[in-house]
Amino acid sequence: MTFFKSHQKLHIWLLADLVLLAAFWIAREHRDWMNALERFVSAPIRRSLGSLCYRVSFSVMEVLYVLAAVLALAYVVWNITAVVRARGRRKRRAYSAVLGAVCAGLSVCAATCLLWGVCYYTDTFQDRSGIRAEEVSLPDLTAVTAWFAENLAQTADQVPRDEAGTFNASLNEIFAGSTDIYQGAEDLFPFLEFEDRAPKRMFFSRVMSAMNFTGVYFAFTGESNINVDAPACLIPSTIAHELSHQRGIASEQECNFLAVLASTTSGDPVYEYSGWLMGYIHLGNALYQADPAAWQAIRDSLPDTVLADLASNNAYWASFEGAAADASQKVYDTILKGYGQEDGIRSYGTVVDLLVAYYRDTARTNGSEGLTT
Repeated sequence: MTFFKSHQKLHIWLLADLVLLAAFWIAREHRDWMNALERFVSAPIRRSLGSLCYRVSFSVMEVLYVLAAVLALAYVVWNITAVVRARGRRKRRAYSAVLGAVCAGLSVCAATCLLWGVCYYTDTFQDRSGIRAEEVSLPDLTAVTAWFAENLAQTADQVPRDEAGTFNASLNEIFAGSTDIYQGAEDLFPFLEFEDRAPKRMFFSRVMSAMNFTGVYFAFTGESNINVDAPACLIPSTIAHELSHQRGIASEQECNFLAVLASTTSGDPVYEYSGWLMGYIHLGNALYQADPAAWQAIRDSLPDTVLADLASNNAYWASFEGAAADASQKVYDTILKGYGQEDGIRSYGTVVDLLVAYYRDTARTNGSEGLTT
């Protein structure tokens, strides 16, 4: 009892964290509860935080991460010093320091569950749209991949290019046009309606590339943050991906599908090209594994400009292969699995099933008739 009282505040804090996490663990099994929590609590908080943080041009998320790192380092140094000076009370002082760190970490986990974790247990885009990822037949995969390649080829000359023939649209124009790109998708699926704001450009974009991330939605600030060091050809569709998270869509594969859908129906040539490119990459990777010959025939049909963008993108990400990228992806994989995403990072591949399910009839009907949107 004396031991408990000597750390009473920390023990109460720990108990509160555990109660909140246990409540979330129990509530996540009840879809209606989570839908209500997201609709009336989590989403309004995220929107309010976003309204506040979008008043500044820089990424508040990055500022918070830097402050967190500084504070964490200061906490460690201060407590090590305190333990050394405590002499006869060193064990008690060390326990207090460790318990404080554990409580702070659990509080962040609890807040994350409230602001974003809830979205993994609400009605999904597939639930609300009726579009379901299904098993993909090779003929359907081939037809949809070929159709995406046709659209990609026909939009390739509608975007600015540099002397080498690679995508060269202005970042200013890309970000300026981001707030209207979901209008076509919202017409198709009204539940996606949301008032978008232009995402934030990340100062530490190069660091994000080393971690193999192109963008991140941060629920604590309500911001969509974009890696602007990555090849520009996929930045528009990456923006569309992060804006889908703004709509409470947690699943990465659904967000990739929505990025393609929103971009290709946006009416903006830059976004349309980037959307067809993102979709083709996902589909092409799947087709290559299933039928290399069919993949090669479709790839050989692409114009040099598209091949230049693909080569540029591949070369860029190849330069970051290594331990840092592998470690960051393993951590993210663990987080996804913790929220019930059983495929972990592999869930990104499910976008192929969604693309084929949605576009196969159009691809088979119009695949030989040119561009159809």
